[in-house]
Amino acid sequence: MSSTPFISPAAPALPVLAEVVRSGFVEGHHRGSLVVLAADGSVEQALGDPAAAVFPRSSNKPMQAAAVLRAGLDLSGERLALAAASHSGEGFHLDLVRKMLAEHGLTPDDLQTPPDLPLDPQEAETYLAAGGVRERITMNCSGKHAAMLAVCARNGWDQATYLDPAHPLQQLVHRVVEEAAGEPVTAVGTDGCGAPLMAISLVGLARAFRSFVLAGEGTAERRVADAMRTHPEYVAGTRRPDTWLMREVPGTLSKMGAEAVQAVALADGRAVAFKIADGGGRALGPVLARALELLGVDGPVVDRIGRAPLMGGGAEVGVIRAAF
Repeated sequence: MSSTPFISPAAPALPVLAEVVRSGFVEGHHRGSLVVLAADGSVEQALGDPAAAVFPRSSNKPMQAAAVLRAGLDLSGERLALAAASHSGEGFHLDLVRKMLAEHGLTPDDLQTPPDLPLDPQEAETYLAAGGVRERITMNCSGKHAAMLAVCARNGWDQATYLDPAHPLQQLVHRVVEEAAGEPVTAVGTDGCGAPLMAISLVGLARAFRSFVLAGEGTAERRVADAMRTHPEYVAGTRRPDTWLMREVPGTLSKMGAEAVQAVALADGRAVAFKIADGGGRALGPVLARALELLGVDGPVVDRIGRAPLMGGGAEVGVIRAAF
């Protein structure tokens, strides 16, 4: 009997979505998968394996916010946008998180987010210069957690276990994700903030965003989409692509996630979702800009999002650019 170990066949390589060009030399690549949906919801373009399950990370936040509404929490405006946010940690973000907690008899100590610095590098520098330390409230998911705690307080649900996948709130999130994606959740993990994380395909993620922008007036999904689109600076921050896109392209819903995930839906139902396989966030902007072009979106905001210079010796010597 042979003692040669069995080696499974390698999976086909995913296509290159972005390439790293330094001084005219291509020094690296970012591979991944992407799907574009037409206005009728059909797949118009697919690259890589968009039917494979991924963890959407914070791109799942609109669904989590919709679950909070379905559970009975009355949120609107900036508060609802912040419930679906990966906020930058700017002063207006933190002030509103504190208000949301106080309105339900809660404090920042009730948050189960890991202590962290503001997500935005400029905000983090300012915060540290002022003597700030890592706190739960400065973690970018604190708005989502504040909303989750608030609905637990409203319904008499256990607050200590609000992040347990078996908790009534998280079970509702699970159902909302499946309904929006039009497919079953294939795995449940733990997100960076500690909340349960539901795996779906990129096709399902694009379908979910499409369903939010096309949802009927007054539904939880439409309320979340409208709040995010009306108050995008609360979803991200003043220096973030999601904010720029939702502010400058009316009717657009956009949300990035960690490990280089992005989902966007236009007002007419066209949508895109992608993931950079290696989690390289530096490729997000160029790939998003090219994806927007495939959706027919153009203008200064696309150029702004797609700009990703490479530096050498303090000068711009190259670029990260889309390759599809």
